[in-house]
Order: sequence, then structure tokens, then C-alpha cells
Amino acid sequence: MRIQNPVRLAIASCLLTLIPLSVTAQFAKKEDAIKYRQSAFALMSAHMGRIGAVVKGEAPFNAADVQKNAAIIATLSELPWPGFGANTEGGKAKPVIWKETAKFNGHSDKFIKAAADLNAAAKTGNLDQVKKAFGATGQACKACHDDYRDK
Repeated sequence: MRIQNPVRLAIASCLLTLIPLSVTAQFAKKEDAIKYRQSAFALMSAHMGRIGAVVKGEAPFNAADVQKNAAIIATLSELPWPGFGANTEGGKAKPVIWKETAKFNGHSDKFIKAAADLNAAAKTGNLDQVKKAFGATGQACKACHDDYRDK
């Protein structure tokens, strides 16, 4: 992945950190919340795929690229959760999310931590550490999908 304009990325990252603070009030319709959370997940998936290709040996290990992708994943990991507020049922989310809020929040917390750990591992430049942290992040994704996402 090549960032064409690092200033744009820095500005976008700063703005993205502010979104969770005000996002709940922005959803005029539940469809907006669904689209918001699905967009955040789609972006995370794209960047996980880039690291996954390296972990699987399908792409060469470039520490700088892995670091950039891991940093983006860590930032994005905070974003989708406000999109699961009251009266936002739908999309691929199972209705049980709104009945098991504490358990669902536990899954989101585990994913956020795993994404932060992946980011930390990427900063080491050590592929073995990246592989281990990537596996844990993938497991955190899968655990939540198994319980709360319609196939």
C-alpha cells in the first residue's frame, strides 16, 4: 500500500478519532447507522486482507506497509460500535446483539485490544510477532461474527 499524501492520511486519522464522540447523534435513520458500521467493517477487512496476504506468504513482507495497515486497523477498530445503538437493528447483524449488549460489548472490547496489539506488533518490524498478533485479531473478528453476524 502506498500512501500518496501522508498529510491527508494524518488529517483523516485525526478526524476519525473524533467520530465516535459524536456519531450516535448523527444517525437520523437506522439505515444510516447500518451503512456506517458496515463501511467501517469493510475498510477494516480490506486492510486485514493486506496484512493477511503477507502473513500467508502471498505478498512480500514490507514492514512499513504492514505498520501503515495495522495503524489504520487500530484506528478503525473503534468506529463501528456506535452504529449498534438502540433501534439500529438490521443489516447482517443478528437481533441477539440488542439482547446481549454486555456480551457483545465484550467482543468489541476484545477486538479493539487485539487491533491495538496488532498495531504494536507491526511497529516492532518482526514478522513472527505480526503473525501472532494477526492471528489473535482474526480470532477476535471470528468470535464476534460467529455469535452476532448473519452469514
